[in-house]
Amino acid sequence: MSINERALKMHEELKGKIEVISRVKVSSREELSLAYTPGVAEACRQIQKDADKSYELTRRWNTVAVITDGTAVLGLGDIGPLAGMPVMEGKCVLFKEFGGVDAIPLCLNTKDSDEIVKTIYNISGSFGGINLEDIGAPRCFEIERRLKELCDIPVFHDDQHGTAIVVLSALINALKITKKDKAEIKTVVAGAGAAGTAITNLLLKYGIKNIIVCDKDGALCQGDPNLSPEHAELAARTNPERIKGSLKDAINGADVFIGVARAGIVTADMIKSMTDKSICFAMSNPVPEIMPEDAEKAGAYIVGTGRSDYKNQINNVIAFPGVFRGALDVRASDINDEMKLAAALAIAQLISEDELSRDYIIPDAFDLRIGSAVSEAVRIAAKQTGVNRI
Repeated sequence: MSINERALKMHEELKGKIEVISRVKVSSREELSLAYTPGVAEACRQIQKDADKSYELTRRWNTVAVITDGTAVLGLGDIGPLAGMPVMEGKCVLFKEFGGVDAIPLCLNTKDSDEIVKTIYNISGSFGGINLEDIGAPRCFEIERRLKELCDIPVFHDDQHGTAIVVLSALINALKITKKDKAEIKTVVAGAGAAGTAITNLLLKYGIKNIIVCDKDGALCQGDPNLSPEHAELAARTNPERIKGSLKDAINGADVFIGVARAGIVTADMIKSMTDKSICFAMSNPVPEIMPEDAEKAGAYIVGTGRSDYKNQINNVIAFPGVFRGALDVRASDINDEMKLAAALAIAQLISEDELSRDYIIPDAFDLRIGSAVSEAVRIAAKQTGVNRI
């Protein structure tokens, strides 16, 4: 059986990958009275007096909502909220297994940004954090921005920021191996959607100065009247040399290629046009922008991919469970850039200088050190930036 057939069989047998487990027993009248009426009334009264007590007297402190509208699910596109539920359940499994975080999947049957924002805000008091998932660009930017303004809990779009954290982690170590300076390298990002924009923003925050972002029409360049408002804003902060043209033009002479676009858009000749000891992260799934073996054959020195069947897998699961674990532990009101940078550095530092190699630039997703290292780094950064509440 193929992996798809085996996965479908598993889903058919389980009828859902998550369930609710009671943390108390209700096998006697006394236990019923403590867990529910009349005893529960006292917890209600305490929360009524002080809303923060909801973190102490309920499971809110450890619970995250995983929310989608089904418009950009994996590589499947706009398949709708119900069809996105298996992915949301899977995300909840990863939260629990890798971060000890309880997560609830919520699939919203609307594409109206106002309705989505209103709905999420109205339920936000039940959760310690909000993880937005598989919402199409550019709506995802507006939705996240508005929710961050409204909510007093972390709102985190993992397709953007989880991806960015892991990419930066891998790049930090790749630059150590190639001995290239972050301030001097030329980086090309293919894909100007949610992931590409977030990756670019975090790389800029880290100190990488020369980044060219390409969409399907080529390099984003300031002054281009055809750019959308989102792309115009991105172009204003990137492409300092004002390079125009196609991805092929942009990648010529680049040190780093990061692909979050679509399959097969990078050729061997394009890799050959990059600098010596070039870095290629082709991450589209299931088929990357260029297959890893083809990139290496063309001369790429370090190759990373989003696939689990190749070395250097750049996978969001390395980041988001620990990021939320750390944020929840200090009751953070936000997950800011400093916390994301701290997470990226913590992941990169798990591999010692002696261990680093072309084939080992990022920890394996099952490395048991990741969760605690990331959560600790995030906790410290939250306290340093004043977004912690405990």
